Amino acid sequence: MKRVAKFEKVSFSQFFKDWQDTFENVTEKECQQIYHQLLLPARATKGSAGYDFFAPISFTLSPQQTIKFPTGIRVKIEEGWVLKCYPRSSFGFQYRLQLNNTVGIIDSDYYFSENEGHIFAKMTNDSKEGKTLSMPQKAGFMQGIFVEYGITMDDSVQEIRNGGFGSTTK
Repeated sequence: MKRVAKFEKVSFSQFFKDWQDTFENVTEKECQQIYHQLLLPARATKGSAGYDFFAPISFTLSPQQTIKFPTGIRVKIEEGWVLKCYPRSSFGFQYRLQLNNTVGIIDSDYYFSENEGHIFAKMTNDSKEGKTLSMPQKAGFMQGIFVEYGITMDDSVQEIRNGGFGSTTK
């Protein structure tokens, strides 16, 4: 196996700023409790390809309901690799739980963005059977897989990222 990345927490100040943007009425003390309990993504078994991301809080999603939250996690990735994020397989199978962008793509240069490369998750319970998802805090909800990629022979891009969603097209 190639070792190509390292997960880290974002700074508390970045986490607090992003958490307040999503959950307006949170206090700094409440946010500190959440931050200190964050778990770095990890594989469940030696043969697992995916790194499980763990829920920073407990949440419930009724059918057609959506939640967005900052994970508190960033990842330093070697150039030439990308982290692709998907819902955990069992949740997709049982609840049709989906990431709203289908697949989250975390580029290697995202780590250096103004927001410290803070990874967010936005998920929808698309259950057609009326199933409600209850996710306990610290349960794996999403998995990330590192994938090597190539570029074309005539690629000459020199642009530098400085942001998150949609920043590479600005």
